[in-house]
Amino acid sequence: MKLNDEQRQFLSGGAGEAAAMAMRILADMARAVGVSGFVRISSAHIDGCLFHGQSGCAFAERLVAGGGRVRVPASLNVGAMDLRRPGNVLLKGPDRELAVSQMNAYLAMGCLPSWTCAPYQAGFRPGLGEQVAWAESTAVVFVNSVLGARSNRYGDSMDICCALTGYAPASGLHLTENRRARIVVDASGLSDGLKQRDDFYPVLGAWLGRTVGSAVAVLVGIPASVTEDQLKALGASAASTGSVALFHVAGVTPEAATLELALGGAQPEAVISLTGEMLLDEHRRLNTAHGEQLDVVALGSPHFSIDEFAALRQLLDGRRAQVPVYVCSGRHAIAELEERDWRTGLEAAGVRIIADTCVVVTPIIDIPAIEARGGVLMTNSGKFAHYSPSLIGHQVAFGSLSECVESAVAGRIIRDASAWSAA
Repeated sequence: MKLNDEQRQFLSGGAGEAAAMAMRILADMARAVGVSGFVRISSAHIDGCLFHGQSGCAFAERLVAGGGRVRVPASLNVGAMDLRRPGNVLLKGPDRELAVSQMNAYLAMGCLPSWTCAPYQAGFRPGLGEQVAWAESTAVVFVNSVLGARSNRYGDSMDICCALTGYAPASGLHLTENRRARIVVDASGLSDGLKQRDDFYPVLGAWLGRTVGSAVAVLVGIPASVTEDQLKALGASAASTGSVALFHVAGVTPEAATLELALGGAQPEAVISLTGEMLLDEHRRLNTAHGEQLDVVALGSPHFSIDEFAALRQLLDGRRAQVPVYVCSGRHAIAELEERDWRTGLEAAGVRIIADTCVVVTPIIDIPAIEARGGVLMTNSGKFAHYSPSLIGHQVAFGSLSECVESAVAGRIIRDASAWSAA
């Protein structure tokens, strides 16, 4: 290994046992991927605070006992508890206590209590070319693609090891040569009307992840008016159905001012002309429920932004939902929601606002009838649609935010029959 003096000090225990253990793990991981050096990082985003079992809590508490303190700003992903309103989470017994202990352990190491899978909308926005170590797949794909910072898809334990040392193995997307697009996806043939729909982007992302896996693609023909929330939805789906950690959008994202720049001056290995039928197939795949039965609506994966709350209010227009509507969001957006005095009205309309966590990572949805007959969850999130059947046992109706709201108000699934007819 090519270690500098600081890294040698870490390994020798000169900075404490936690830093020594973190550096040992990083060195072993670097060897595993065939590299001998490291990059210095400027920030980290930690997913290890989410409770999956006793081992995760034990690992974090051992780091605390070893004097672990982060050496770079480290935001925190969702945990398994809503610390502001604990009654929102149905986790019980020792697991509930361990979930809180695990979240507290990361705070004890100096991590920042952001508790969101969208830290980039909570003020954590590294600049173009900055080396970072982010975990949580949807945060990683955004920081790489939309902000142009550089991170691999770090998982639990690796993320905090990077934060405790300030280093990450010099591999993968930390390196310029691995960031150029290999595949061109041409969406120019799709209708402009389809590209204006909010549900176009999670469907496109789900198709992209399933098609390219972990390869870097550049999208052509996406309007320059595409919003941050739409790119957020695209990346989240692509990181869920595949292993996408970086995509480019020609003329939009920072490393793709032109198609040629996105390709790094090389020829693409493949060019895919996207058709409406390809996306219709993906749309059908996201929908596992049939009929009109509806038990719950879930929004906010990644976490709802203040702009998405504004759209939700406008669509509700004073009406009340007939089924529970869960909206997962970060403290940053909820604080603004409360400043605008919107929360009370949304809750009166049947919206349940969840902070610090989300409905697919911890028990939140509480509808006894679902267990008896099998529940149907409606969402506009490609990530929720992908994970809900396996993680929480709900069949999924996927639709636009407007379709989700109209369905919630009616108490049954309502779709715009013409919505995708022009695809």
